[in-house]
Amino acid sequence: MTNSGLYFEPLYYGDRLHVVNRSGYVGVVTLWSRIDFVRRQFELAGIDLSSDTSPIAVFGNLYGNGLRELLRNLLYNPQIRVLLVCGRNRSGSREELINFFEKGVAPCEETKIQYRCDSSKVKPVRIVGTKRIIDNLVTPSDFAVSPKIFVFGDLKDSSDMEKIGKLFSGEITCYRGISQEAQRVNIPLPEVEFDYFPSNPRSHVIVCERPIEAWEEIIFRICRFGRPVQLLKGERIELQNLKVVVEHPEEEDEGLLRKYNFDPDFLKRYQKDILSGHIEPDETYNYGHRIRKYFGVDSLEVCIQRLKKDSEDRKCYVALWDTGRDLASKHGHPCLVSLFFRKFDEKLTLSATFRTHNALDAWLVNMYGLIAILKQVAREVGMESGAITVYSHSITIDNRELDRAKEIAREKKYRLVEDPQGYFRIILDEDTIVVEHCVEDIVLKTYKGKKASRLQHDITRDCAISDVGHAIYLGRQLQKAEECLKTGEPFVQE
Repeated sequence: MTNSGLYFEPLYYGDRLHVVNRSGYVGVVTLWSRIDFVRRQFELAGIDLSSDTSPIAVFGNLYGNGLRELLRNLLYNPQIRVLLVCGRNRSGSREELINFFEKGVAPCEETKIQYRCDSSKVKPVRIVGTKRIIDNLVTPSDFAVSPKIFVFGDLKDSSDMEKIGKLFSGEITCYRGISQEAQRVNIPLPEVEFDYFPSNPRSHVIVCERPIEAWEEIIFRICRFGRPVQLLKGERIELQNLKVVVEHPEEEDEGLLRKYNFDPDFLKRYQKDILSGHIEPDETYNYGHRIRKYFGVDSLEVCIQRLKKDSEDRKCYVALWDTGRDLASKHGHPCLVSLFFRKFDEKLTLSATFRTHNALDAWLVNMYGLIAILKQVAREVGMESGAITVYSHSITIDNRELDRAKEIAREKKYRLVEDPQGYFRIILDEDTIVVEHCVEDIVLKTYKGKKASRLQHDITRDCAISDVGHAIYLGRQLQKAEECLKTGEPFVQE
């Protein structure tokens, strides 16, 4: 089976594609389904997957990202005349691929996404009928012949497999071979210019109940607000002095950890190691050694004894940074630089400061280490473990990992947060709006006025509200109350 001497050669993601027959003319796009699952279904359907005779050149996923690379791989391999699209369509990538060829692209001026290629700006375009934005260097007109696309389901229905079997035994064979004029086309892939949303990059505070919940919010904040920086190790997006409070720092469900590719067994070993104080000959440092042996003192044991003697002691501060050594050395600088234990609200809390933080891969691992440290100290002094607060002076995401980070950020859902600073009851008293600021049904302060804007200013001045969602809700209710004053309609707070 020949295709004018052309064999499949991917320009992008060659290490992720499953090549079957390099002289084949069919590409199978498995969307979000595992490639090995789809291949197995094809085998069960009797499809030829021989490296010598199969019409299939390659299997490959298409997640939310990756369409730009797929299109360039197709242009460079014009012998791929057929695309068979199947599998789980979790992000709409199936429609994005189909619409690119059937409906084309349109200018997109409203996006903040920008591209750059060889120092020149490249305009973004949107695939018609979708939200997918790509660069305009590849358009449907660049394809001498658009690939024929056949669409199937998730392959869990036997009828899908019957249809695929019939396709391979009949219609698909007419697409074998390409014209002698077909040439490989190599269009460069422009770099995405990361465009961040405005914020004070040193003002972010995250308060969550559980570690994974906090980690997810960290990834979202950095993806949305992180500033681009150029380090010796490469490009990053960064926030400064991020404060994260985990109110109930407990180990997470192992299934949830695996969802994000965290190994529960590794985390358990990490917790054990950070408490041991042992250092291997090939290690320049580790946190346990710095805490328990490096300075000639077991800092955890000293803190335990101090807290046993005085539970209100405020000197249980542990420094891991060795200024004399660490400022001068080229290697082996600890990221965790301090711990502070403090009894608060009858619980033992822990505050930890990190010089630098890898948000994607290190933050949650470090949190597990802190959980182990807090639990041991609390157990020894006979206190209940409380919150853990983590300060990260510099917390970053590697630009090479942005696709993975953005997938996590996109999963964020709205969650109702109870404002720790209380709630508000609103009533109308003749021609006045009355707002009661309450906690546990006790009125802390009453605000009165005829204008929602004035009440808003008074409440803001008092820092009486802390949650953005709560503030938006209160604003809606105040405006509704003002409208009811004007119209005479009864006011009912939502």
